[in-house]
Amino acid sequence: MKKVLARIGIGNATVDTVLPSDTVRAGETVDAEVRIEGGSTEQEIGKIRFELETRYRTEEGYREVDIAQYTLAESLTIQPDERETRAVSLDIPRGTPVTLGNVDVWVETELDIELAVDPEDKDYLNVQPTPRLQAVFDALDDLGFSLHSAECEADPHGVFTASRRFVQEFEFRPTSGPFAGELDELEVVPRPGEDALELHLEVDRRGGVLSELSDLDERTVQTTVRTTDASQVRDELESLIRANA
Repeated sequence: MKKVLARIGIGNATVDTVLPSDTVRAGETVDAEVRIEGGSTEQEIGKIRFELETRYRTEEGYREVDIAQYTLAESLTIQPDERETRAVSLDIPRGTPVTLGNVDVWVETELDIELAVDPEDKDYLNVQPTPRLQAVFDALDDLGFSLHSAECEADPHGVFTASRRFVQEFEFRPTSGPFAGELDELEVVPRPGEDALELHLEVDRRGGVLSELSDLDERTVQTTVRTTDASQVRDELESLIRANA
């Protein structure tokens, strides 16, 4: 009877992924522990799966998506109430969304148990930007921009990237500094790479009703950031924004 109940999730084994901290940085590797506790009956675990996930907005609503997948292809037999621990290293891709605004990122752990409801564990992460993207944030802050919103949005036609179906967009508004009163907002879409950070910027100038209705107040530009020096990035962004303001 216990085996029958375990197949529908009652008295099943449980899993818990323990991270040294819930704060991680995109582009780095995190060492974690997977703790498995046996249920009410002996069970065979074929493998342990990990999925790094987020959600993005579409016209129909929100959709969950895998950013990365990992597998511990190590089968084991877990006895009732037995405890097992496994070490795992999880690579956090450079393109992992930063958890600002309306953005969540989590690791979902799943035990592959044949003929049973697979036990799961979900751990939310606090994802920090790559050093180059942090330099961009610091530079914009120094220029008087404040973050207004952050969202992962669908990119179904691969306008920004062909490698995945969504991008993260940050919306900044000038509250002080040289662009206060000149711009309505600045939209930033980053594409982190190994040696550089590509930025797609939409400069929304403050204009009249006619220009806003016809989108004449918006300009889209691209630039590449290769340094982590915020002061240098500040100078480059100020010149670029001013040229399109």
